[in-house]
Amino acid sequence: MASADLRDELICSICLEVYTDPVTLSCGHNFCRGCIKDVLDTQEGSGVYTCPDCREDFLERPALRRNTTLSNIARHVLSTPQQEVPGIFCTFCDVPVLAVRSCVQCETYMCHHHLMKHDRSVEHTSTPLNASPKSKKCVVHHKALEYYCHMDSVCVCAQCVSSGHGGHRVEPMEDVLQMRKEKMRNVLQKLTTNIEKIEKRVRSLAKKEQNVNEKANDLTTRVRAMFVDIRRQLEDLEKTVLSEISSQKEQASISVLDLIQQMEIKKSEMTRKTSYVTELCNMTDPISVLEDSPGDDFWDTAVVANEEEGLEDELHRVGDLDEGRISEMFEEALSDIMTGVKTRLGGPGWTGLRMDVNTAGNHVHLSDDLKTVTWSKGTQPYPGTPERFQYPQILSTDSFHTGQHYWDVETSNTGRWRVGMCYPSMDRTGDHSYIGDNEKSWCLRWQKNLYSVLHDNVETVLSLEPSSHTLRMRLDYEAGQLTFYELSDPIGHLHTFTTTFTEPLHVGFRLYKSWVKIIDPE
Repeated sequence: MASADLRDELICSICLEVYTDPVTLSCGHNFCRGCIKDVLDTQEGSGVYTCPDCREDFLERPALRRNTTLSNIARHVLSTPQQEVPGIFCTFCDVPVLAVRSCVQCETYMCHHHLMKHDRSVEHTSTPLNASPKSKKCVVHHKALEYYCHMDSVCVCAQCVSSGHGGHRVEPMEDVLQMRKEKMRNVLQKLTTNIEKIEKRVRSLAKKEQNVNEKANDLTTRVRAMFVDIRRQLEDLEKTVLSEISSQKEQASISVLDLIQQMEIKKSEMTRKTSYVTELCNMTDPISVLEDSPGDDFWDTAVVANEEEGLEDELHRVGDLDEGRISEMFEEALSDIMTGVKTRLGGPGWTGLRMDVNTAGNHVHLSDDLKTVTWSKGTQPYPGTPERFQYPQILSTDSFHTGQHYWDVETSNTGRWRVGMCYPSMDRTGDHSYIGDNEKSWCLRWQKNLYSVLHDNVETVLSLEPSSHTLRMRLDYEAGQLTFYELSDPIGHLHTFTTTFTEPLHVGFRLYKSWVKIIDPE
């Protein structure tokens, strides 16, 4: 008995088993380390942690200190064979016979044989076997507890009803039990409904978080590409503005030199006139001065003043740079950049995609809706056309030469496939006509459970562990970017090709013992 009592003291109140690696909280209560860790994990984020036994609150997650003594005792008890607890035996049998029912009124236990006699001879009701039938009797009158007092919230016997609970609302215990259970069932139903609603909201929030992550990844990629393009545009603007300044400077220098040359000519002419007038002024013979000198217009000071004013006007017209034009160039270029930013931040849009049977190789089968492409062992009866591939490949009907677009595709997890984009001028026959094996195509490749990317026959193996066979291709033509994503949870960025596109682009698939399906948005 002492061993059983000791074992009871070593029971974790959470798992109801003997402690495993017991730890102690600061309030003094002990638990299995794994049990209390799980409880504290569920309380994470609630702002408070609570001891499951005493309900003491902790503002911070409590430290778990290993209880070495308790651990040693528990280990010793577990290693000691446990004696079986004896069953409850019939009160009336002379030899130990296991009891099957008990009587609260008689405070006895009965086997099958004595139960039949009891039920026939006594107006008592037998109950399921209970280790303590006395607990079901009134401690004052030692009679069966058959009623429930609502005012005192206690079970009472028939004598209690008339003696100590007069005037109270008292009902048969079984009736109260049924009503209480009905209320419990209603509460349970409401709790179950609320749990379902919460789970639905959690799923909705998780989906929203996934969408936010996906949008953030896509926006990050687009913003990075946008800044690369903005830097390129600013560099172009700098070159253009500096070139304009240099051009204005050169034109202004030419104008200044021309004006200097004109002024030198006028200066030379005025110098000559000055010498001539000086010479006339030094003559003493009046006849020579009057007859040899020019007419009256020569001596008109207004004419000389007009010539000087003309030179002054020309001086003001040359030698300046057109700063207003420079400012206009900045405003126009920056306005174009901002327009591009607003347009590109609008995000890529899904673009309808269908495959062109006229480009399909003879081992490619195309579904009626032009969305599912499957490798075919047998040869398809396609007519020979110049645009048809020699190998099992196919291109989209539409080409894309501007803007931002994306497409989602589902792929098989067997065989080999390539998905990507190419120029329409790519070869349709020959060893370098595979998508990715030439400078006119870019693709994501699946082979031997590995992803890789190819361009111009240069392959790069990707380290990402494949987790989904639903992919997204995203094209930003102006930024020169073709990006591949794996639509897992969260979305995984596989690779981004960056180049300068010079032709329209078609979506293309290559297959071998595999299939690819275009997924339209819901």
